[in-house]
Amino acid sequence: MTYFSALGNPLSGSGLPPSGAPGSTAWRALLALAVVLVLLATTGWTAVRKHHADAGPRAAALLAWEKGSFAGRPLPDPDASAGRVSRYFARLDAAQRRTLAERYPLVVGNLAGAPVKLRYRANHTALRQARAVEVKRMTDERLTDEGRQDAGRRMHRFSSMLADGRQILAFDPTGRGRAAEVFGDLEHAQRVSVVVPGVDTDLLTFEKSARAYSAPAGMARALQNQQRAEAPGVRTATIAWADYTAPVGLGVDAASGELAQGGAVRLNRLVRTLPVASDEAAPKVSLFCHSYGSVVCGLAAGRLPHSVTDIAVAGSPGMRADSASELGTGAHVWAMRDRDDWIADVPHMDVGGLGHGADPVADGFGARHLSAAGAVGHTGYFVPHTRSLHNLAAVGTGSYGEVTCAPSDPECSFVPEPH
Repeated sequence: MTYFSALGNPLSGSGLPPSGAPGSTAWRALLALAVVLVLLATTGWTAVRKHHADAGPRAAALLAWEKGSFAGRPLPDPDASAGRVSRYFARLDAAQRRTLAERYPLVVGNLAGAPVKLRYRANHTALRQARAVEVKRMTDERLTDEGRQDAGRRMHRFSSMLADGRQILAFDPTGRGRAAEVFGDLEHAQRVSVVVPGVDTDLLTFEKSARAYSAPAGMARALQNQQRAEAPGVRTATIAWADYTAPVGLGVDAASGELAQGGAVRLNRLVRTLPVASDEAAPKVSLFCHSYGSVVCGLAAGRLPHSVTDIAVAGSPGMRADSASELGTGAHVWAMRDRDDWIADVPHMDVGGLGHGADPVADGFGARHLSAAGAVGHTGYFVPHTRSLHNLAAVGTGSYGEVTCAPSDPECSFVPEPH
């Protein structure tokens, strides 16, 4: 499906002139404007509307936490620095930590600075509680058939996330929901990869049985497995990070940067609060940003810490910048797009705040071009046995000499200077 088949081509019946034909730049500008008008006509003038967090179980848990105390002391501000939170938990014994995780699972499970394994434990508790809620909703006669079916889907998702060995770093069942999952040993990793997904990401799409590698959990699992296979001597961990509110469908939200701005703030906080073993250096971090996720990464780039060594985008509609240098980051910037990806049809422009700017795989953008050989379509970049996944793993492990360049950038594998 192409961008225009999803929206309805505003210039149906008119062919684009060949690239480089007289007036082609003006034609593309006209096309971009037409797309904007169609977006506004079909989804409303809503680009600047506010997205308020729904009231729900996490909001109630936060309220209880803020009013509560433990062991005769007030609980730390949930927005406090990770260092302050870490020091608070360091003063508690193991039993006290477990008690807090059981009493406030939706707070502790998402609390930057809390011990990682305690967060896994808390989110396991929160998932069990959320599943119990959905089990009741499945037979609630006050709901519509559709509502009960949705409850069934959520119940099955939560059951899957409760499987033995899964490490859920963040979980919020409110509304469409948010989650993050860790593959590998995050506490002792030398290199951490973060997969940032795009449109239509929520709890129900966090993982998929069919087309598993098009979902955040499948992407991250495949990347972690590839990194282990190709660089077994490097201690790696990979995070499937669906802990932001992503757009639904190809409407104004997907064409604007509002939701990406919120995601960028949350992504920056995640990276800055990754755990560091007391006897080891902070891990180097690589971001792997798919589709609208690359907009999130682009907006976050200028505020990311120096620990972020690489930002790789795949199937990107743009990064809200005209060039890699404009991102304001010292990280190496990589881009890939396979020839079957419909995202190539999206006008890489910014008109009235809609659109995400220059094409990251364009020659003038300044990113290194990775080969996407073997990938098929917009969601095929993380499929095993593809050159695209090999290249992403090479970036994630810092094995730059193993990168395969795209034909458009044969020098991309030049080893970058140490970060």
